[in-house]
Amino acid sequence: MKLVIISGRSGSGKSVVLKALEDAGYYCIDNLPLSLTTNVINDHLLKNEKIAIGVDARNPSALADFSHQMEQIKIAAPQASILFIDADENVLLKRFSETRRRHPLTKEGYSLRDAINQENTLLAPIRASADLVINTSELTPHELRERVRERVTQKSAQQMDIRLVSFGFKHGAPKDADFVFDVRCLPNPYWVEELRDLTGKDAKIIEYLSSSSLVMEYTWQLKVFLTTWIPEFSKQDRSYFTCAIGCTGGRHRSVYMVETLGHYLHQHYPNITVEHSRLNKM
Repeated sequence: MKLVIISGRSGSGKSVVLKALEDAGYYCIDNLPLSLTTNVINDHLLKNEKIAIGVDARNPSALADFSHQMEQIKIAAPQASILFIDADENVLLKRFSETRRRHPLTKEGYSLRDAINQENTLLAPIRASADLVINTSELTPHELRERVRERVTQKSAQQMDIRLVSFGFKHGAPKDADFVFDVRCLPNPYWVEELRDLTGKDAKIIEYLSSSSLVMEYTWQLKVFLTTWIPEFSKQDRSYFTCAIGCTGGRHRSVYMVETLGHYLHQHYPNITVEHSRLNKM
């Protein structure tokens, strides 16, 4: 049996995630009290099914004993994992305003902002226990479904999934990164006119950066750091590890570095994925 507990703040995309898991063959149940989860596990244990259960703040009293309930669930289903879907407060405010949906906690007399903050407090124990947190602030529903497909439905049970992400600091760092490295200290191809419109994947950018001793030193140190510490993280029974590397705009130095490290680490970790958050965006 494979059990995934899905939680997160209202408006963050939990419904999209549950639908994606349903499409992947999971038996999905939304807003089930955790106290009843063991009954579901026992009913489906012998069938070797994949189950996804949504847990949120619509039933606040059910969250009070979350840690104890998860202990019981882990006994019945040792492979159970928690996926928490989140988004920044300003993004949630915008989504509720655009869709005119009512936040589930506004019925308690809270304003929308107060309801979002109260829900965040209620769900804090779940977020703290999560095996994977996905922040959807900059994800489209399609990108969220793809993220779930890559990191949940196709995840190897024996290996920690490793993700390298390039980004631009002027657009903000990824919310789910375990480590963030800054390569803005390296030579910037943007200031070379003939290179400005290229990306870190292009041969001229690769040649420009790889000819710098400073870039080579930085690259070598990152290789040493990651090959030293990824195995230690893996020993902690972590399912996911995300390393984000940023430059100013997210199109030159960070892309080059992620591509270089991805190629190198793939020799040791075939379950590595490489993403570039700014290449297809203006």
